[in-house]
Parts: sequence; structure tokens; C-alpha cells
Amino acid sequence: MDVGVVMRAVVLRKYGGPEALVAEEVPDPVPGPGQVLVEVAVAGITFVETQLRADQGPRRVELPAVLGNGVGGTVLAVGEGVDEALTGARVVSTLNGTGGYAELAVAAADQLIPVPDGLSLEEAVALLSDGRTAVGLARAAAPRPGEWVLVEAAGGGVGGLLVQLASAAGARVVGAASSAAKRRHAEELGAELTVDYTDPGWTDQVRAAVGGPLDVVFDGVGGAIGAAAQTLLRDGGRFSSYGMAGGPMTAADPRVTQVPWPEADPRELAREALELAAAGRLRPTVGGVFPLESAAEAHAAIEARTVTGKSLLLPARARTTSGAESALSP
Repeated sequence: MDVGVVMRAVVLRKYGGPEALVAEEVPDPVPGPGQVLVEVAVAGITFVETQLRADQGPRRVELPAVLGNGVGGTVLAVGEGVDEALTGARVVSTLNGTGGYAELAVAAADQLIPVPDGLSLEEAVALLSDGRTAVGLARAAAPRPGEWVLVEAAGGGVGGLLVQLASAAGARVVGAASSAAKRRHAEELGAELTVDYTDPGWTDQVRAAVGGPLDVVFDGVGGAIGAAAQTLLRDGGRFSSYGMAGGPMTAADPRVTQVPWPEADPRELAREALELAAAGRLRPTVGGVFPLESAAEAHAAIEARTVTGKSLLLPARARTTSGAESALSP
């Protein structure tokens, strides 16, 4: 790449609130051996990244940093040992944890997933992380026809996909969500019943509506919500805990069956999600689309739980040759 060519990226220099995310000019990344350079059209945002920004996540990022683990776009250049034929390919990829909130990103060539024809990059990125999670969880818990299944955060990115996958398997789905809009959306995706899990009596409402215990719970919230949801299961019922948006991860009660994560290649799971979407059998929900410069606004919306489905950043490239010093240098 030309020396001094710069791109825009959202840099986190100090832990804090959404305002800690600031768009700056940084030098273009250069692909090394086994890597490719992707022109980022879409970057995914996850709830975990809001926790990392505040230094409250499951791991710590070293500062300064560019957050973002999932991107979609076009391969611009390849590093040593990578097939030149990849140049120009439309792909999605994970980035080993950071680097996605930017106009350009370096990805490992062996992590690239081709985007099927007929699927937009926005849809593909919305399915990259959430899709592989939902497909993996559904594969492991294996809802069966006629079983009652509770999906927490049913209006979210993973939750909405789980509603669809469980419904497609013939299960009867209860969607739990915190707002009327999210509950309506869960119904549109296939939930037979919906409930507001911020209502203190929500578990009693579920028992009364279902007329008995549940067979499967997908717990993406944790904390008090996850603990309460677990009480709805029959003895031996399957409890799949995968999130902590509302508190600590929920520990499984001895009377229920803790569903382990499936032993599968994450790329295989993501590829399956993309193929299901391309075939019209899985629909991601993109509820918030923000320009790169508005990453702080996107994080604030996620934390306020005002977004239904997945939030995405759309970098708009504005190339310069001003030779700025690296914004990522300490």
C-alpha cells in the first residue's frame, strides 16, 4: 500500500461510555502472510463490544484499539501466500476480536466466508456472529415438534434467529422481550406467545398460557431473568445459556440438563446460517444502521435496548494522503 495513505477508523483510547468511541484518521493496514485486506462495507456491532468499551466484558482489550470483530466487504489485496484470485471477492470474516470499526480491515485468508448470491452484505454481516451462534445453539438443544421453547431477548439479533429456527423445527415458541415492538416482531418471526420479562409476574403468565412446564429455554440474558426462566423447565428440560446482557451467566440447576456448545467449526455454523438465509429459510433483523462516525450513537442505542435486531456500521470511504501519524500508537 502507498505510504501515508490513511483511512477512517473508530478509535477507543480510554475505557468509558459511548462517547469514548471517536472517529479518527489512521494509516491503512497492510496484509501480512496469509492475510487479505478487506474494503469494509459493513461492520457488525455486538453487545459484548459495548462491555469491552466500558472495560466490563469477558476479556480486556489493550488500548488504544479499534473494536469490531465481524465485517463484510470486498477483498482489495492479498498478502504473501494467498491466492490472488481472492481479489474482488465479496466476503464476510471475523477479525480475531478487533479492527472492524474501520474503512479497511485485515483478515486471515482462512477465515473468509464467501457471501452467497442474492444475499446482501448487510444481511451476511448480521448473520456472521448471531447466525453462527443461533445455528449452533439450535443444533445443540435440538427443539422437537410440539415442544414448548422459551427464547429470551426474542427481539434481538440471536433471539430472533432462534425463534425462527425453533419454529422451523416444529416447536411452539414463547418469545420473551422487553418492549411491545420487540414482542410484535417475535410474533412475526414465529413466536406463538410473547411475554414481557420486565413484568415481575412474567413467569406466572408463561405457566398459565402454556399449561405446564417448558422443554427448552434459550437464555441470552442471564442474571435474574435467566434464573427465573430456568424455573419454567420440566425436570430434565434443556437449558441453553449463552449470554449475560442482564447479569452473570446463569448456572444450570441440577434438575435440568445444561446444553453444551456443539463441537463445530464456527465458520461451518456461519456458512450454514448464510446458506439458510440465501434460501429464504432464515431472516436476519437489522434494526439499527449507523454511519461509521456514529459508532458512539450505535453503542448508546444498544445499551438503551431501543434497537430491535442487529446493529451495523456502514463505513463510507474518504481516502486521503495526508500522512497522519498512527492514531493507534500509544
